[in-house]
Amino acid sequence: MTLLTTRVAPEWVDYNGHMNDAEYARVFSLAVDTLMERIELDAEGRKSLAYTLFTLETHLCYRREAHQGQALAVEVLLLDRDAKRLHVFFTMCDEAGELLATSEQMLMGIDTRSHRPAPFPPAVIEAIDALPHAEEGDWPQAAGRRIGIPRSLP
Repeated sequence: MTLLTTRVAPEWVDYNGHMNDAEYARVFSLAVDTLMERIELDAEGRKSLAYTLFTLETHLCYRREAHQGQALAVEVLLLDRDAKRLHVFFTMCDEAGELLATSEQMLMGIDTRSHRPAPFPPAVIEAIDALPHAEEGDWPQAAGRRIGIPRSLP
């Protein structure tokens, strides 16, 4: 499901002539905002439900450079969920469908009155259930990675 389309803004380009690493994170953050709109947590929904999402963790992997003016499309895939958390996987591609970056994220539902984690409201659950989701054992290859320097055995 394509959540967001945008173009690399001139101010996102760094001294190396491509999109700065922080700007990839910005685009994925904008995709989370769009995801929230899709699951009934737009500004009105957040207010009426007294509910929002916080990002608990993110793992961003850079695959290819993006350049000024280049079109970007971000898609989302739901990997898993429980009563108050979403485990999502975003992909960022260019206009040719080439993978530029991925962002795996854990999002937590928060009751804005108590500022504490809370189960998803029923309307949000219904909208989450409509998202594209990966079947168990059928996650994208880049999902679930850990960071570390590979070491060969002696």
